[in-house]
Order: sequence, then C-alpha cells, then structure tokens
Amino acid sequence: MAAPGKKDYYEILGVSRGASADEIKKAYRSLTRKYHPDANPGNAEAEAKYKEINEANEVLSDPKKKAQYDQFGYVGDMPPGGFGGEGGFGGFGGQGQTFSQEDLGDIFGDLFGAGGFGGGRRRASNPNAPRRGADLEATVKITLEEAYRGLKRKLEIPRLDTCKHCGGSGAEPGSKVEACPTCHGTGQMHEVVNTPFGQMQQTVTCTTCHGKGKIIDKVCTECRGKGRVKRIQNVEVKIPAGVDTGTRLRVSSKGEAGINGGPAGDLFILTEVMPDSRFTRKGDDLNTTVEISFPQAALGSEVKVETFDGMEKLYIPAGTQAGSKLRIRGRGMPRLKGKGSGDMNILVKVKVPKSLTAKERELLKELAKESGQQVNA
Repeated sequence: MAAPGKKDYYEILGVSRGASADEIKKAYRSLTRKYHPDANPGNAEAEAKYKEINEANEVLSDPKKKAQYDQFGYVGDMPPGGFGGEGGFGGFGGQGQTFSQEDLGDIFGDLFGAGGFGGGRRRASNPNAPRRGADLEATVKITLEEAYRGLKRKLEIPRLDTCKHCGGSGAEPGSKVEACPTCHGTGQMHEVVNTPFGQMQQTVTCTTCHGKGKIIDKVCTECRGKGRVKRIQNVEVKIPAGVDTGTRLRVSSKGEAGINGGPAGDLFILTEVMPDSRFTRKGDDLNTTVEISFPQAALGSEVKVETFDGMEKLYIPAGTQAGSKLRIRGRGMPRLKGKGSGDMNILVKVKVPKSLTAKERELLKELAKESGQQVNA
C-alpha cells in the first residue's frame, strides 16, 4: 500500500497490485483519453485527475520505480503533484527520460487518432529485399478499321532493365559486397533528438551506405551501382478487335525490371482510335449515310452500302422519307466483351438534282399536275 500521505497509484489507474505492464498501459491509455484537457476544456477537476493519472503511470510503467513504490509506498523525494508538476507535460518527458518514436506514436495515436505523433508506427523495410518493378504505360494510335479487325503492333518501349554486366547486383563482377557495418544491412540508423516532450528516438537513412544496406567494393561500370540500365525494349502487342479510345490493355511483365531480383512490372497499352471519313462510331454501332434519288425514295429500291467487309445490299422501302434511318444488323464493331457485333445504322438522304433534262422536266410537270401540286415551270 501507499505510504502515509502518499497516493495509491494502483487505485488511481484502477488496476490491481498484481496488474501486468500491459494492463497498466491499457488502463493508462483509457483514462488519458477520458480526462485529457482537450476532451474536457475548462474542467479543472478533469485536469487534476489527468495529472494524477500521468503521475501514477510515470511510476508504475518504470520497473525500477514500481519496485521501489511496491516496497516502500513512495519513490524518491517525490514533490507534491508528482511528475505532472510545473515545467512538465502531464507525465510526458520528465528530465532525462527518453521516449522512442513508437512510444510517442502510441500515446498520441490514442489521443489524436491513428496518425499519432510523427505519423505513428513505421516498420523499417529491408533495402535488399526483392521489389517489383514499376508499371509503364504507352499510347497506341490506330485507325477505326484496325480497331474493327484487330491487329498486332510492334512497339519500342524505353524501360529500366536489369544490368546484364552485374546481374542487377550493382557490383563489378568479382568485387566484394558486404553488409554495411554502420546499419548492419538495414539501410537505416537510429538517433536520439531533443523535443519538447523529452528525448525521442527517430529513424534516418544510413549515411554510410545511403540506405542501400550494403557496401560495394567496386561498383559496376555499366550501371554505376544501380543494378539497372535504360534500354529500348521491343514489344509486340496484340490489340483485339473492338477496342475503343481509352481501352487499356495489360501486357504482363513488360514494365520496368524488378530490384534485387524482384518481378518486373507490367506494361499498359492505352488505345486511341482515329476518326474515319466513312463511318462514325457510337459504342459498338457504326453510322454512315446513303444518298438516293426521289424516284428511289418514292418507289423503293435496292442500293449498296459500304462496310468494312465490302459492299452490302440495303433495301429502300417505297415511300422512304429523307432523314429516315435504316439498319444492317451485325455490321458494326465487334464487341470487345461479349459475342457478336454491333449494327450499321444508315441515315437516308434524298438527293435533289440541280439541273434537269427537258424530258425530266416534262415528266416532273406531269407528276406535279397529277398530284395537284403548284410548281414553277
């Protein structure tokens, strides 16, 4: 129990005397969230409670202080108000105390969200672990007819490729490669810095190996120690029938080479379909126009319409009006996802002759007279 006149830190944190370090830590976090001044603005009682909680945690979280407190009921010449007194931060960073970035990340993450202090916890990665290469993207321009039929296109793609001279190690063949003696191959160093919260341990890039984790006796003369070189890659890309502008195709493992033996990235092909003078496209359908004469429109006819597969017969019903739309099914674009093709939509235009022969004029006069229409003859 606590010495006469001293506070019972176990009671303040609401834990038993046999509580484990994790139980003490959990109780401390829960109480600091509840009584933190930011959560209780202007509440003097909550502020006093917050200081008591930090004072209790300051002792019970330190094995040496906890042992002394358990034996004697107090720690050293503890001043009134404990460690949360003047000049402190309510239990954070007492004189000479060192907090790691992980500790501060835990505390501030609980109080202010997952980000915590300095971005929360970060696990150091092995700089020599295999890493996947970056993905690449290239745009390919094709005609509408090429999009209709599909095609193969040879491309020259600049990319970072594994250095053949050193095999990607970055070291001249036969030279010595050792783990960095400063960071022991991690590529990172830990240093202690002073902050308003006391001393904090932070992780920085190793200044000896510059984050590589290894020391190369003699760097590769081809890649200058990078393990990769810029090369032009010849790639044959299969573009399926039915692609449209904005279609994105993936070519596996044709991106940049991986690092430290990691897999290559992918190459993505973005298609751009150029306009066509004969047809316009809407989805999987193709649109075109056909001009017919007045007699063909009035009496009906059969005309030929151009498609990507040659001329196609189109029946014009009698009485077809200018601006009518007719359709040839299955003569549009192949469906990229699914079976079959779209349709060919034909806009009918009725052509009016600008000049007439004498016989044509007489025949049209007779037609107008028969129809009861007034014309300028």
